[in-house]
Amino acid sequence: MTGWSAPVRTPEALKAYAAAEQDRAARPDRYRLGTDAVDIVIDRGTRGAGAGVLGEPGQWRPGVQQYLASAEEDGRLNALGALTAQRTAAGRLAARVAIARYLHEHPATEHRSMPAPIIITGGWRTGTTFLFRLLGRDPRLRAPLPAELGAPWRLPGDLDRDERTRRLEAAAGGQYLLHVLNPTMAIVHDSGPHLPEECVLGMGTTLRNWGFAATTRLDSYATWLAGQNFADEYAQHRRMLQILDAGDGRRWILKAPAHTAELRHVAATYPGACIVQLHRDIVETVTSGASLFATYRSTYSDHVDGADVGRFQTAQTELWLRRAVAARAAETDVTWLDVRYTDLVADPEPTVRRIYAAAQMEPPDIAGMLAEHHRAQPRDGKGKHRYQPEEFGIVPGEVRERLRFYTETLE
Repeated sequence: MTGWSAPVRTPEALKAYAAAEQDRAARPDRYRLGTDAVDIVIDRGTRGAGAGVLGEPGQWRPGVQQYLASAEEDGRLNALGALTAQRTAAGRLAARVAIARYLHEHPATEHRSMPAPIIITGGWRTGTTFLFRLLGRDPRLRAPLPAELGAPWRLPGDLDRDERTRRLEAAAGGQYLLHVLNPTMAIVHDSGPHLPEECVLGMGTTLRNWGFAATTRLDSYATWLAGQNFADEYAQHRRMLQILDAGDGRRWILKAPAHTAELRHVAATYPGACIVQLHRDIVETVTSGASLFATYRSTYSDHVDGADVGRFQTAQTELWLRRAVAARAAETDVTWLDVRYTDLVADPEPTVRRIYAAAQMEPPDIAGMLAEHHRAQPRDGKGKHRYQPEEFGIVPGEVRERLRFYTETLE
């Protein structure tokens, strides 16, 4: 078995990459990373208003510095990757400003009560997306869309329905760039403006976000994240939902594998929540996750090494699961439910029924909901995701031994 190979780029994608390289030569500041780019990012994120509008510097400046430094030193980014990294940092600062402004203009928002959410988490590639989008079809639940997560202040819960539809359609207009640059991503993890998406897309206004390291090689940033306190980030996560919440009694259904690393903060932020943790064969989990990361990173880098991704994914999985085991051993005011991937795939109806029982909700017509979901999003409908441990330097026996502390908790 040879090493992992990046997807072949389409002619349309090659034109986009070439155009970015030409633009970088003409306008280098738009692509600058590292500590030299901090002031550029602050200026872009605040539209020239300056750092004063971003609030307490200790909450956001260290993250900006670490993220930009890691993107430059570790990222191996092409021009589009550098442009995207700088835009990500500036965009999260812009969101910080906009959310603060919205809350200042609507002070009652932070006091708005919401039903306790259902939160789906687990290792990468454990079935979280399937379960999340399936449950999102229940009209009593609400799964967030990418536009809502990216700019909640533009789609607040009290927005007129017609205006909301207009804004969502405007946000969805044009081609979905990721699918243009890397069509293979639709096979590995289908996404798009009309599909509910994981809520880490709305996180990072303190520039602390585990999801950043999925799309970009950010080893030193990930190491820094491991020592950070995410309390402020999850407080902001709750404010985001309060802005979006329509006050109509629907429960939020949320999902993100990255919550696995921060279950202590998830439980503290959302008392009464039902947290569903999915579990898959650990070698499959690590290998499929490495394939996802490698494919995603190949959009923004011309130098993605499969073994390097496998090393990172194995270490990150161990870190996240150790923290998850510790969080679940502590006393919390949430309901935990474990779901095995094999049960979800082989016998989804009783598995989903267990989730409704844990969430203390009457189950809907689950069979009908499953049929509707499979019609709309058939399994492998855009191609089958194929991968092997050897492509990523993963030795199954070593992974099983390294993560035995976790798998033994499931026995």
